[in-house]
Amino acid sequence: MSAELVDRMEKLVTRMEKATSKLENFSSESVGAKSATESIQNGSHDNTEELPSIIAFDELINSKFSSFKDLSNKIGGDVKTIVDLVENAFKLERKFLVEAARSVQPSQDALMKFLQQYSKSIEEVQSFRGKNRSSAFFNHLSAISESIGALGWIAVSPTPAPYVKEMSDAAQFYTNRVLKDYKEKDANHVQWVKQWLQVLSELQAYVKQHHTTGVTWNSSKKSMQFDASKIVLGSAPSGGCAPPPPPPVMSLEELLADDSKSKSSTNKANTDALFAELSKGSDITKSLKKVTDDQKTHKNPNLRAGNTVPSGTNSLTNSSSSLQSKSTTVIQKPPVFELADKKWKIENQLNRNDLVIEDTDLKQTVYIYQCKECTITVKGKINSIIVDSCNRVGLLFDDVLSTVEFINSKSVQMQVLGKVPTVSIEKTDGCQVYLSRNSLNSEIVTSKSSSMNVLIPNENDDEFSEYPVPEQFKTIINSSRKLTTQPTESV
Repeated sequence: MSAELVDRMEKLVTRMEKATSKLENFSSESVGAKSATESIQNGSHDNTEELPSIIAFDELINSKFSSFKDLSNKIGGDVKTIVDLVENAFKLERKFLVEAARSVQPSQDALMKFLQQYSKSIEEVQSFRGKNRSSAFFNHLSAISESIGALGWIAVSPTPAPYVKEMSDAAQFYTNRVLKDYKEKDANHVQWVKQWLQVLSELQAYVKQHHTTGVTWNSSKKSMQFDASKIVLGSAPSGGCAPPPPPPVMSLEELLADDSKSKSSTNKANTDALFAELSKGSDITKSLKKVTDDQKTHKNPNLRAGNTVPSGTNSLTNSSSSLQSKSTTVIQKPPVFELADKKWKIENQLNRNDLVIEDTDLKQTVYIYQCKECTITVKGKINSIIVDSCNRVGLLFDDVLSTVEFINSKSVQMQVLGKVPTVSIEKTDGCQVYLSRNSLNSEIVTSKSSSMNVLIPNENDDEFSEYPVPEQFKTIINSSRKLTTQPTESV
């Protein structure tokens, strides 16, 4: 046998050994995943953590989300706090997925009880953003708050994956703001946006692969019953006695029986009292109070002239009106006008036309919150201005370096004397934007708003031309199968 033939045979054997090794590894992995799945279906619940769907969810948390959390801790402040709340929601969802893999699909009522509890973890994230509107990281908080609903895919069927994508797109308005504000300042914030969107993208891919039409339940005969009480964060403290059991719950039949008994006894008492009064005959009128002449409108001209009822004649009306006045009383918080660090705070002002901010610099910002029927003047050049939840507020300023924002407001106006790069209007009903000759290159960004007008000065700066901002749009599919959107005034 020639040396060349021997060399070829040795290479062939080596290739066959490598192929055999790969087949053995693949076989062992597939058998392991199959055995874990079969053990769950056969009623053995100890291997739930080894299911491919649970392992994939753990990889999502331990890789993408873990990196995102580390970067949030680096940024710190409110960003760290809200991401800690997001982490709790992810942990609670993991516990639910483990319990779902062990359990048969419950009734809609049983599932809704858990979803009501689960929704509180999402509401905590959203309420944290609402309580911190004056935060320096408000756009970060809003990006998380608008997209945290993606974790609610467990209640969506038959297409939960597109729902996750929809929630991710809802955060784009605020993620773009973060990118714009920090693009040239701090790369950590830019990376923070990218990592959060990547977490949502990985979540969508996970749902599409493992829960294509909804949450995957255990359909075997030996599966457990779904128990929402097992899905809680944290563990019970060690030592000590167990808490006392809850009082016995009455059945629906018992409650209805007790209710019917109480109603029947009350009705019987009322009926007996009625017949007792009727049996008096003509004596029934003896208990009625006599109306004197001074209480009759046709004999007392003063009552007709005043068209009023003397106090004390109708206690029910008086008490109801007093209750109504108490319930409609609005608690007015104390007004605020101060410079805190580098932020001017103007809050809870009412009917003030003399609010003037002076001695400003480029590092300062202005935050105007819950003011009504006020005029605010900002002199000099400042970084940014935010008008939040205000009604009938006028804003006059010289120059703004970045953005003027109107959020959740009604009937507001602004006039710039110098320059402003961007005007943002979100969830606002009625906004008049007066531009100067030097601010004709301004960008106006609108979202979920109405009755917006831009007023542009003429060449002599003595008159303004008013132009409405479109509120209605027409979207068509073009020849390249992409969407083209144009403003329109009528369908």
